[in-house]
Amino acid sequence: MFDIKVQNIVASVTLGKSFDLDEICETLEGAEYEPEKFRGVIYKLRKPGIRTSVLLFGSGKMVCTGAKIEDEIYGTVEHLKKVLTENDIEVLDEPEIQIQNIVATTDLGGTLNLTSIAISLGLEKTEYEPEQFPGLVYRMNDPKLVMLFFGSGKVVCTGGKNIEDIEKGVQKVYEELTKTGLLREKNN
Repeated sequence: MFDIKVQNIVASVTLGKSFDLDEICETLEGAEYEPEKFRGVIYKLRKPGIRTSVLLFGSGKMVCTGAKIEDEIYGTVEHLKKVLTENDIEVLDEPEIQIQNIVATTDLGGTLNLTSIAISLGLEKTEYEPEQFPGLVYRMNDPKLVMLFFGSGKVVCTGGKNIEDIEKGVQKVYEELTKTGLLREKNN
């Protein structure tokens, strides 16, 4: 029903048991490693269909960000496995991949009175300080998401572990706002 657009997927990956980060930096073309500034290797993967950024740590763990679909995470991991293995750097046969956060946007199709919504959804679950930030922050418990509402009806969802949770959360909040009359039709 809603056009939900994934903007970013963040995943943590256990790729190996441990890494020599100097060796990793030499192996990955374009990688950056400045341990006095940051204790990990920064690597940006730019291949057709994959534009992700990776942080690799000496523990053998990595964080992958920038993906728009889960397949980009898996493609990034496969690419790194291949390059590292070809350079005699030991990696796990089956890396452990965990989606940590999905950030997505959508439009509820109407305008929102954020002050009324803060009261309706509960002041203990919302933060709205228009002089500080133009959006309302709503912390949903089921599914566990954080949503940013804007008066235009646009919504940013974060904290999801899968797209189904985001779809469920958006549908749930849409029904609540429609039922209470807090989602107004846009004037065309």
